[in-house]
Amino acid sequence: MTEPGDGDAPADLQLTSAEWSMWQAFRNGSTCDLHIGDPARDDPHGQHLWGPERRVRARVVALLLLDGPPPQPGRVAALQLTGAYITDTLDVAGGTIKPFVELRDCRFEAEVVLPESHFTTLRLVNCAIPRLEAARLHTEGDLHLARCVVQSGIRITDAHIGTDLMLNQTIVHKDRQGRSVMADGLTVAQDLQAEMMESYGELSLRGATIGVSLSLRGSRLCNPFGRRALNAPQLTVERTLYLTAAGLANSPFSSSATPPYGIGQTPSRGTRVQRFECEGGMRLDDGRFGDAVDFENARFIMESDQELSLRRIQTPELRFLGERPQRGRVILSGARVVNLIDKSASWPGLGGLWMAGFAYETLIPRGHFPLALRLQWVAAATPEYAPEPYEMLAASLRSTGEDADAREVLLAKQRRRRETLPLAAKAWGILQDWTVAYGYRPGRAAVWMAVLWAIGTLYFSTSPPPPLKAGEAPPWNPYLYSLDLLLPVIDLNQGAAWKPGGGSQWVAAVLILAGWVLATTVAAGASRLLRRQ
Repeated sequence: MTEPGDGDAPADLQLTSAEWSMWQAFRNGSTCDLHIGDPARDDPHGQHLWGPERRVRARVVALLLLDGPPPQPGRVAALQLTGAYITDTLDVAGGTIKPFVELRDCRFEAEVVLPESHFTTLRLVNCAIPRLEAARLHTEGDLHLARCVVQSGIRITDAHIGTDLMLNQTIVHKDRQGRSVMADGLTVAQDLQAEMMESYGELSLRGATIGVSLSLRGSRLCNPFGRRALNAPQLTVERTLYLTAAGLANSPFSSSATPPYGIGQTPSRGTRVQRFECEGGMRLDDGRFGDAVDFENARFIMESDQELSLRRIQTPELRFLGERPQRGRVILSGARVVNLIDKSASWPGLGGLWMAGFAYETLIPRGHFPLALRLQWVAAATPEYAPEPYEMLAASLRSTGEDADAREVLLAKQRRRRETLPLAAKAWGILQDWTVAYGYRPGRAAVWMAVLWAIGTLYFSTSPPPPLKAGEAPPWNPYLYSLDLLLPVIDLNQGAAWKPGGGSQWVAAVLILAGWVLATTVAAGASRLLRRQ
């Protein structure tokens, strides 16, 4: 383009005054500011037209990026452009751009085309962009798209971002396929921050890998055009996925590691917040999250056929602390978590929760969540009887030393199972429940034994049976005789020595049957306890 050491633009470019200012600023590594000083007229998203004094051609910008002039002695070349109207299509597809690039408060007439290009750092801040096409983009440093408005989607599929990707306060509308951000296969070495973002279409992160955390604090994802507002199966986040509120105290931004683009940590109590809101389904199936998935204060607005799907996710901690979805379903089938932090008001009701195969180790309820409500939680997840959710809940309670509550859960499981049995089995189950609570309350069996022993003793004290063989029977003892009838297997040498008849025969039969029922039920309960079920 130029001879070595020659920093002048080719004469055939016929640079305008704005372009000449940009050219010289590039060589100096300084900022070319085309603002006119009126905030309303300088707003790239406003309605005011921008005149020729602010227009630069996309071909001149591309020339600077791909084959720009040498810097002034002692300076580093950089494209730092503010308040410009970039005409035509900016296309540097496949190019290698070495200078630092920051375009701030700019308007683009046509789409920005960056597929398979290589940048050091690229920052587009508060820009109006018709569309960003950047599949397989590589950056050594950050990619910033903060506070931009993109009318027809962002495509960064299979892009590799060397440090952070910033989408804070960006507004993105859908493309022709109904997607707002297409980022399948994206790799970000550090954080992906999309806080207080507005997405109108499907945000797709299928198979993306985030090296630190993914933050959607305070964002609004809305997709009335399709089933899902966030579609991110097989997403890998090395630390935490934040779908929580963003603080709004004092300014739109709280403290952050990368001001002014970051929103900061989850706000403290008393801070005015903007919650995360998802209008449409969300899919995080098969995701891997190194620290946690955080839904605190999140709001989900779904139709009846939409889902918050967490199938087979793996994370040390799931914080399910959002607002209860009024419609749709929450799916936790096959998920594996260590700590489940939740509150009763966050879970949907009957038919709105599926968690077959959901495994967790420790329950950490936030607020009032008694066992009765926890059993309702399990029942809501099992419109048809399934033993696994009850057994998982019992195992979790038992691991924290709450054995009595664990037995109550297993008793509830047996009662729920009874509803699926034939009539005869159901009647037998009712008898076991009424007598000894399926063996989970063995003390009740002792009470029944004592009552029946007392009744038998009282009856046989007034109506002793005759001996089976005269002169061979032991001394009559109504206490031992009644106890011998009640206790199966154990022989006290009383039952076989006497021959009850008439009413005594029926009383003896009732005591024998009752003893067997109580004994077998207690034995079954003891066996379940020994097997830690």
